[in-house]
Amino acid sequence: MKMSLVAAAAFTFAAAQVHAADAPIRIHAGLLVDGAGGSLKDATVTVQGDKIVAVEQGAKGPWAFDFTKATVLPGLIDNHVHITWHFNDDGRADMKGIPREKQALRWAENLNKTLMAGYTTVQSIGSADDLLLRAELATGHLVGPRLLTSSTSFSNQAATPEEGRAFVRARKAEGADLIKIFASKSSREGGGATLSAEVVAALCDEARKQGLRTWVHAHGDDSIQRVVAGKCTTVVHGSLATPPTFKLMADAGVLFEPTVGVVTQNYVAHEKNYTGIGNYTPEAFVNMKAFLKNQGPRWKAMFTSEPKLIILTGSDAVAGAEGRNAEEVIFRVQNGWPAMDGIVSTTSRNAKAIGLEASIGAIKPGLQADIIAVEGDPLADITALRRVSFVMKDGKVYRYEPSAAKN
Repeated sequence: MKMSLVAAAAFTFAAAQVHAADAPIRIHAGLLVDGAGGSLKDATVTVQGDKIVAVEQGAKGPWAFDFTKATVLPGLIDNHVHITWHFNDDGRADMKGIPREKQALRWAENLNKTLMAGYTTVQSIGSADDLLLRAELATGHLVGPRLLTSSTSFSNQAATPEEGRAFVRARKAEGADLIKIFASKSSREGGGATLSAEVVAALCDEARKQGLRTWVHAHGDDSIQRVVAGKCTTVVHGSLATPPTFKLMADAGVLFEPTVGVVTQNYVAHEKNYTGIGNYTPEAFVNMKAFLKNQGPRWKAMFTSEPKLIILTGSDAVAGAEGRNAEEVIFRVQNGWPAMDGIVSTTSRNAKAIGLEASIGAIKPGLQADIIAVEGDPLADITALRRVSFVMKDGKVYRYEPSAAKN
């Protein structure tokens, strides 16, 4: 398996332009959006090694990269991906029986697509294979985003509270960054609660004792109320929740990661790839298509009903959505969210939620040099996030399109 990942790394290195940043590197931005809620026209960012060392007003040349006609932002962060999901050779979302060597190549391809889309950090939730990918990325044997993972997820409806605690301790022992819990059915199955309040509370209590965050799949009021009572970290999805439950979450300081712009749309766009696998039944696709008709108003109710609710950004990107993570932010902004909120949510706010605010999530001196450039102004046209022309992670450049920088 190790050798297959090294082979996969050769593929991603060939696909990316990588430069070491030994001498100071200056980046000129026609517009700088710093990820912390601020913006600055005509700015220069100086990078030394893997760190940002200065952010200054004006064109402080000479500069290595001139983005006078573009916007410079921090590397984007997606707090919810499934980086190991992929289609098989028949185009099906069925990974059973695929040789591990071929799976490794697909994983490397997913990592490359995600990094090239401007995502320099992702949190992959639900697969033990992520542990291996995280290690290979950290050593440089693979090229891709910085990776955090939950390893396997908890969904055992027959488990006792003590068995839940044992699960958390096992994930801690293998080096997981967080715990992923399924506390409800999927929205296509009605979203009803699947775990008792006692089991949810035990899982989240043990995670706190072990110094781990908890990301809990919960769609409706019943399951979310158990998550809040259990003092868990984050509710994922919440697609069937009502305003009183949003207030309950806000008052308790529980974070919210809705998934409104990518995952269901991706399933519907790839209906033939998924139908007949697991709970992706024809009836489920009828439900998903009907659900999408009200997705915009549903999202608006989420961000307007409770101003104190802290909203994170996670795409839940699965097979078919690789590299399209920004569609989550784009959908939210096109359906009423201020563009700056969308950008902050997928940069500094996400960084704080995963405990990395001291190193990533904004463009300011002392942080890691995770920097991207996009064609256009995302504050005026959020679809600019689709047009990434430059990607730097830890001071190394993996994507640069000079022609785009000058347009």
